[in-house]
Amino acid sequence: MSNPFQDQFLKAGLVSKQQVQKAQQDKQKTKKQQHNNKKIKIVDESKIKAQQAAEEKAKRDRELNQKKQEQVRQKAISAEIDQLITSNRIERDDSCEIAYNFEHQKKIKRIYVNEDMQKQIVQGKLGIARITGQYELIPKVIAEKIQQRNEKRVILFDPEQQVIDENDPYADHQIPDDLMW
Repeated sequence: MSNPFQDQFLKAGLVSKQQVQKAQQDKQKTKKQQHNNKKIKIVDESKIKAQQAAEEKAKRDRELNQKKQEQVRQKAISAEIDQLITSNRIERDDSCEIAYNFEHQKKIKRIYVNEDMQKQIVQGKLGIARITGQYELIPKVIAEKIQQRNEKRVILFDPEQQVIDENDPYADHQIPDDLMW
């Protein structure tokens, strides 16, 4: 494919054959470079997309790994709490006939205790801990350890501080400790 203008310039003697060949070679080089640049851009874009996909996958994998590690840690803490409760629980037998009601997670629960246990719970010397859906009595020291690990598994009662209201008409009449409702 020759250019009609080049042919006319050759016949007129304005350009030499070598100049025409050099112009054609330069034209071919620029076409080739443009073609290569397009390929490089396409390759670069695909590489960038592949890198972004790999980074996103690595990020998701890290998040999943962190979640799994957190689950393993929670299971270990739960097992440790279960072991603390089972090894330190206060045994209750048939003499525990008093139903002691308490609130746990906004629900009223019941545990059967004897009179001495009831006094210790009210005084804050005993705590109540939940293990596999049941409630057990445990010493306050153990209850505090469990509370540090998971607050939802233990109930501690602080000895109530009596706040006396100045306008209370029944301030002179104290409620007996042994009053059961």
